[in-house]
Amino acid sequence: MAMDQARSTISKIFNGEPRSYTRFNLTQNMEGDNSQVEMKLSSDMEEEAEGNGVGEHMNHHPRPSYVSKSSQRSPRNICFMGIAILLLFIIGYLVGYLAHRKADKTYPSCAEDLAPDDGEDMAPIETVPSLDWSDITAMFKSKLTTDSIEKSLSDFSSDSHQAGSPGDEALANKLMGRFKSYGMNPWTDEHFVRVQDRPTSGTNKVTFQNKTYAESGFLSYSATGSAQGAALYAYYGQVEDLRRLQDLRINMSGRVLLVRAGKITPAEKVANAASVNAGAVLIYPDPADYSFERDTDLFGHVHLGCGDPYTPAFPSFNHTQFPPAKSSGLPAIPAQTIRASTAAAIMKGLGGDSPRGWGDGGLRDVVYKLGSESDLIAVEVNNVLTEKKIHNVFGVIKGFIDADRYVVIGAQRDAWGPGYARSTVGTSLLVELARTFSEIVAKTEFKPRRSIVFASWSAGEYGAVGATEWLEGYLSSLNMKAFSYISLDAVVTGPFFKASASPLMYDLIQSTLKEVSSPTNGSRSLYSEVAGSNWEAAVLEPMRMSDPAYPFQAFSGIPSVSFRFTSDKGYPFFGTMLDTKENLYNATSMNLLVLTKTAGEIAGQMALRLVHDHLLRLNVEAYSSTIRANVAQINKEVILLQSSGRLPKKLKLQWLLSAMGSYSRAASKLTFSIENSNLKDTEQCRIINDRIMAVERDLLSPYVCPLESPFRHILLGSGSHTLGALRAHLAAIKDGSSADTDLLRNQFALATWNIQSCADALAGSVWDTDNEI
Repeated sequence: MAMDQARSTISKIFNGEPRSYTRFNLTQNMEGDNSQVEMKLSSDMEEEAEGNGVGEHMNHHPRPSYVSKSSQRSPRNICFMGIAILLLFIIGYLVGYLAHRKADKTYPSCAEDLAPDDGEDMAPIETVPSLDWSDITAMFKSKLTTDSIEKSLSDFSSDSHQAGSPGDEALANKLMGRFKSYGMNPWTDEHFVRVQDRPTSGTNKVTFQNKTYAESGFLSYSATGSAQGAALYAYYGQVEDLRRLQDLRINMSGRVLLVRAGKITPAEKVANAASVNAGAVLIYPDPADYSFERDTDLFGHVHLGCGDPYTPAFPSFNHTQFPPAKSSGLPAIPAQTIRASTAAAIMKGLGGDSPRGWGDGGLRDVVYKLGSESDLIAVEVNNVLTEKKIHNVFGVIKGFIDADRYVVIGAQRDAWGPGYARSTVGTSLLVELARTFSEIVAKTEFKPRRSIVFASWSAGEYGAVGATEWLEGYLSSLNMKAFSYISLDAVVTGPFFKASASPLMYDLIQSTLKEVSSPTNGSRSLYSEVAGSNWEAAVLEPMRMSDPAYPFQAFSGIPSVSFRFTSDKGYPFFGTMLDTKENLYNATSMNLLVLTKTAGEIAGQMALRLVHDHLLRLNVEAYSSTIRANVAQINKEVILLQSSGRLPKKLKLQWLLSAMGSYSRAASKLTFSIENSNLKDTEQCRIINDRIMAVERDLLSPYVCPLESPFRHILLGSGSHTLGALRAHLAAIKDGSSADTDLLRNQFALATWNIQSCADALAGSVWDTDNEI
């Protein structure tokens, strides 16, 4: 009765008369079942038939109520109203409580996600097992053995594997098989490149004093045809050598320069000669620098650049529509290598003065003279431009957290001849690192956070053609995902350790050397053996255009390192048919296997560190000192030139100095963020790593065309946009050249905004950028 009375009272509160059923849905579980509380608010079903429907409310006036006010406000009714309100409150509380419980079960907290309730059946959370760094390196070193390296050296040695040849393709297939056996799902990258080879019939020729010398060696990408002029001995053909000849008032226009091999690349020698309007260049190996037979042929290329020079800045895929373009680095004058015996015959017939300091060569029975205007010499180059199909071969060990971020380890596979030091050692070491890493990942708890890509390049002898074409083909994605490149080319030719690298990788190199044992004294670290008082001065060398890592660094903006065990004089057999196993063993004092294992440990531990740590081991503050050193030198030169009246006072450096400060502050702030970051926060680590990865890419100048200036890096690249070119411009003004104020202003502006943009990107979000400039 009490419940009936409550229903009646509630009905009267809401418009007088009781109506139909109302259901309250308390909970709804994941399976869709409903738990309901049902209240019947009408005790007399016949009352609905008396006209209280919606239609009657819309078409008729409501009936008058015959219930008196006194009866509505009786104590009994008030009591029933209180009971009804209390009942509604209890029902509402139950609805809210059960709904809250269901929400908690549907959306667990972070703590519950990491440590599920014992009473709940939840799927296990996938995690990446982590081993101590010392355990990882110990396993790596134990699996990389000299025995396994020796076997790979035997398997991948070949007497003939020039780019695009059957021997090159056979090695590529063998690599594919190895990578497949390691479970790496290998793939290939096919390119159709144009290279210049020696004449298909006959040889290139040099004629002097009515005697013709047929030369079997050649320089790819030389201008073809004939040239004739007076011979001129130009030492090594370096800029300072040619400047000395100019100081002697010697006109080099149209002359055929005879230069020694070494010091700089053939491409640089030819470019220097062309800059003084020489007619042709002959390059020979002087016995003072090369200890091989006088009739040994030299091979090389003279493209002042990397990649296929007939597809500059874009890839040579088969489906590419090739425009009529060619690299600005192709020479316009003929260039040819000649044997030492040919050089001796020519030098014996030269007249002119004896240059002071340039007569230190080893040609027998020869007095080194510059040559006179009457010493005419003719050069005929008949090289043939051909198209070759080349294959790059890849394998990958995928990361377990950031699989789309990867370090690339690469090695050249082709060579002019046996190429034992040039390519066999690097290729064998690449295979051994792939095998070792695959075994560690498959058989231990080590799971790399990021991926490792193993790459075997073809056409490296023509100027890193295979590697550069790959970079050009996938540039838009590579410089967002490939965070480092480690080169294994020519990694062992002597006992002394040297390296060329991005400043971002200096700290990584240093820490790795401290963890790797010396190949000559296993009780000492390699760092303690090579460092001395200043390890950077003892170990690091500038990265030049001929470096195999250069296109990664200066073209793609990927932090790169190439290192080598070398000798004081260098390895004399590069670019000859004498780069054999026997000669390399002799050059390394029979320690080839030990040196190769040490090189493998250096490359492997750098790669492991880069894929193991939560945050990339790349030091963004290292570029602060590099930028500061360049800007300080520029500032000093400008002040001196302004004080002497060679530059106008209105040329200000304050904005370049400000951009330098912006980068330093942004780098310091990022370092602070790294030091105070939560390594368990995967998303935070990824954001920081992306900022680190962007530094090298942001140092590529956006103001120059890659077609004309492919090496856009303002610190390590080449072209008028670089800080080096700005310094050279100021030096030329200091030496007497007239100042090109407009060009200087343009160089200052581009450098300033390039550095400032890099600083802004390094700062992170747009609201964190440094706007003090």
